[in-house]
Amino acid sequence: MAGQKMLKFTAVEREMPEKRPPNLRKQDFGEIYAEFATAKAAEQASRCSQCGVPYCQSHCPLHNNIPDWLRLTAEGRLEEAYEISQATNTFPEICGRICPQDRLCEGNCVIEQSGHGTVTIGSVEKYITDTAFEEGWVKPIRPTAERSESVGIIGAGPGGLAAADMLRRQGVQVTVYDRYDRGGGLLTYGIPGFKLEKDVVMKRMAQLEDGGVQFVLNCNVGEDLSFDAIRGKHDAVLIATGVYKTRDLPDSDAEGIVNAIDFLTVSNRQSFGDVVPEFDSGELNAAGKRVVVIGGGDTAMDCVRTSIRQGAESVKCLYRRDRANMPGSQREVQNAEEEGVEFVWLASPDGFEGEPVSGVKVQKMRLGAPDATGRQAPEVIEGADYVEPADLVIKALGFSPEDLPKLWGVDGLEVTRWGTVKAEFGTGATSLEGVYAAGDIVRGASLVVWAIRDGRDTATAILDYLNEAAAVAAE
Repeated sequence: MAGQKMLKFTAVEREMPEKRPPNLRKQDFGEIYAEFATAKAAEQASRCSQCGVPYCQSHCPLHNNIPDWLRLTAEGRLEEAYEISQATNTFPEICGRICPQDRLCEGNCVIEQSGHGTVTIGSVEKYITDTAFEEGWVKPIRPTAERSESVGIIGAGPGGLAAADMLRRQGVQVTVYDRYDRGGGLLTYGIPGFKLEKDVVMKRMAQLEDGGVQFVLNCNVGEDLSFDAIRGKHDAVLIATGVYKTRDLPDSDAEGIVNAIDFLTVSNRQSFGDVVPEFDSGELNAAGKRVVVIGGGDTAMDCVRTSIRQGAESVKCLYRRDRANMPGSQREVQNAEEEGVEFVWLASPDGFEGEPVSGVKVQKMRLGAPDATGRQAPEVIEGADYVEPADLVIKALGFSPEDLPKLWGVDGLEVTRWGTVKAEFGTGATSLEGVYAAGDIVRGASLVVWAIRDGRDTATAILDYLNEAAAVAAE
């Protein structure tokens, strides 16, 4: 019977949830994709081929049991589908919205490789968990027994929150410290609402607080509270700060040249209804301006699409390689183009004009021999320089780690030559006893789904550490 519900990829075309028209969606920060209707979610899930070696699952950082929850969705057994989905993923409704499925599960789907169009895994994942919230299937965190040990987590982003969830469910006392006034990290302040509406993140924050996780917000470790003080309060500490130091360009400090994280944070604060002087003054507001965004990753896509919604006069994205070599999601590029963003490929900044800024000096590039990673290295085309007019320039060149040992005054915390915290693979154990690290502060700038995976793995290692310590104390 189950087989009759599945393998419909030859008869049923791939469909995404309906996308709001560009002229409407660029007027607000609401998510651009509608929710699947129940029948449509079941129909799209039924396209899964239930292959013997599920490449979708093996290429998912969390190794989500995708074929099983697709089958259960096709059979209308949604509560069971949710149970299987959340067994391996702390935040499936978030991953369903923002994971680059085209590079992970969907990009490796067997029927995609055979030319039938991938199963819309991300949209079904989002639908399952949104339905679970609506139906009350998402259970509160209620540990069966409380433990006396406590863990301090520095960073309320996806890695830290995933670890907090797992530890709290085991009865561990958990306190999360974060520099912002709301939890969620980049989920809250770095990713725009048109990709991830903020009530989705706030629901999870409320669930964690209701489950007994303590949050100490507006807390700058090293300033408001020392790292040693946090270490002294807890039996173990997890560093999950992410990477927030913006990669910079030389001579880019003129008025009107801003960092992507500052621009996106202010926009998200505005969406929450906060009073934001930098927005009201126009400093971090694209309204009426000629905007140039430098970079080709997902952060650059967030900036160009935010600028459109703020009412920019024009929005251009400069990237030094071509479209095929762009690191950001192709789906995001398409969405940006539909909304009126102009992409200037094979273009690299070579300085700026004006104070405040009035233009970007651009060098035209061509792709030469492959570099060490196999990507073709860009080369300057001599004599092809020009100036791109701009009133607001947004640097979206990626992020690198802050110097935590210096920032926090910590002796003995080993870091790599890239500045990331040196941590044991699989456990996250650092050079300091009882101190662990997870997510981007270990990996470098990466995906939310990897941070969740690392947070879960490290929570398991911390539990083992606490159990071993308890066993020794009981002897």
